[in-house]
Amino acid sequence: MLSIFVVAMTEFNEFQQIKRRFFAMRNGIIADALRRGGSPFKIIFGLNLPQIKDIAAELGVRPDLAKWLWDNSSTRESMLLAPMLLDAASLTSDDASLMVTQSPSTEIIDSLCHSLIRHSPHAYLWGMKWAANDSPLLRYAAMRLLWHHIAAHATEIRSIAESEMLKNDNLTAGIARQIVEEIDFLQ
Repeated sequence: MLSIFVVAMTEFNEFQQIKRRFFAMRNGIIADALRRGGSPFKIIFGLNLPQIKDIAAELGVRPDLAKWLWDNSSTRESMLLAPMLLDAASLTSDDASLMVTQSPSTEIIDSLCHSLIRHSPHAYLWGMKWAANDSPLLRYAAMRLLWHHIAAHATEIRSIAESEMLKNDNLTAGIARQIVEEIDFLQ
C-alpha cells in the first residue's frame, strides 16, 4: 500500500512539473524586490529571463501548455513563459492584441513583444495599427514592436513616437521618448 502512495505522490502533470521547477529555481531576493517594486502578481518565484528561456527551450512550441500557463495569471513566471511556447508564424492579430490587453504589467508586455510578437511577419503592421489605438497597453506594445523597425522606418516611427509623447501618458511617454532619442542617435 505504501508503494502505491509513493507512486501517486511522484506523478505530476506537466503544468505541476513546471511549477515545481519554478519553485526549485526560486530567488527570494529578486521576488522580494519585485514585490517592493509593485509587481501585481500574487505568486512571484523570482526567476530571471534566461532561466525562463532555458525552460522554454526544453519544452519547445506547446500551444496547449502555453494556454494553461497564460491563464495562470496569478503567477509571474507562468505569464513570462507562456508566450515563449507559442509559434509567432501562427499568431493572429486578435490573439496578439488580446494577450497584450490581458497583460497585468509592462514586464509581461515587454516579454510578450520580445519573445513572440516581434517574430511574427505582421509585427510592424500590428505595431502601426496599435499605435493609433485608445488602449495605453496596446500603444505601449506598439512602441516596443516599432523599436525593432527603426532602421527601416525611422521617419514614420519617429512621427508616431513624437505623437505618443504629446499624449503625456505615464505608460507610454518614456518608451516613446527613448525611440526618438534612439532615432536621433542613429542619424
